[in-house]
Parts: sequence; C-alpha cells; structure tokens
Amino acid sequence: MSRVLVLNATYEALCLVSTKRAIVLMVTEKADLVVSTGNDIHSASLTVAEPSIVRLNSYVSVPRTPRIALSRRAIFARDNYTCQYCGAPAENIDHVIPRSRGGLHVWENVVASCKPCNSRKEDRLLSESNFVLRKAPAPPKGRAWAISLGVVRPEWVPYLGGSVQSQSARIA
Repeated sequence: MSRVLVLNATYEALCLVSTKRAIVLMVTEKADLVVSTGNDIHSASLTVAEPSIVRLNSYVSVPRTPRIALSRRAIFARDNYTCQYCGAPAENIDHVIPRSRGGLHVWENVVASCKPCNSRKEDRLLSESNFVLRKAPAPPKGRAWAISLGVVRPEWVPYLGGSVQSQSARIA
C-alpha cells in the first residue's frame, strides 16, 4: 500500500499516512476524499476509492516550526540520491569534516556520496582531498519537505506549496 497526503480542514498539508489509515478516516467520516488514485479497494460489503489525498472534517492545530530529524533517508532525499562530489548515484553518507577531525553529525556537515568518492576521501578535509561539493549542505526547510521527505506525487504539489518539485513516488 502507498502513502496518502492528509490535509487539515483548511487544506493545509499535515502528514502522510498509510492507505489503510486514510480509508479508516474516510469510513468513520473523519475525513473526505479529495483526490483518488483511480483504483478501488474492495471488501466483502464495501468498495472504496483508493485515496491519494484526504481532508479532515475538523481542524487540527499544529506547531508552525517542524523540526526535521537528521537521518540517512532524509540526507539522500535532500541530495536527490546523488553523490555531492561527482554526481553518481549515492550509496553512502559522508561527513564533510570527518568526525575523527572534530566534525559534527549535523545537516551542515553530512552529504550523500558514492562508495568510490567516500573511499577516496577517507578521513581527510576537502582541501586535503581535492574534492569539491556540488552544493553546500544545509537543513531542508518547510513543512512540505518534512511531510514528504522529498517524495512528492504530482497531485500533491498544489497542497504542498510552490517550493516543492514533483517527482515520481519513491515510497519506501
């Protein structure tokens, strides 16, 4: 099953939930279907359109400053699954300033990298290894990014804001 975007009663994006949870919200009349995937889900006595976006019937208050946790998955999503040194597909994460040299495990010091670049860089600084970053690492911004972790279906874009780019769903 895939993920479903949940909107507040005011059409503000709240979170992603499983298809099963979204259907429960719809059947219990806590949420309405906004956009369907075009597929139907059948039970013995009920047929429900598979949701892509649902909207809650009552308003839920949410904090305005989402904190995005630093994780391997989030780093790959931020860096678009590409090595920040050579542009190849990324398989590892690398600390720009190695932890053995006092570097911290923070957004500004961690990038996605391929195995060859990670092995060549070892525990050296950028200046010692002649590597150049494609872009400076920074924490991702915005509730939309926190909700989707970089995975955005085309039908979600109008609800997530203009800073989000549509891409094919890579739901893990």
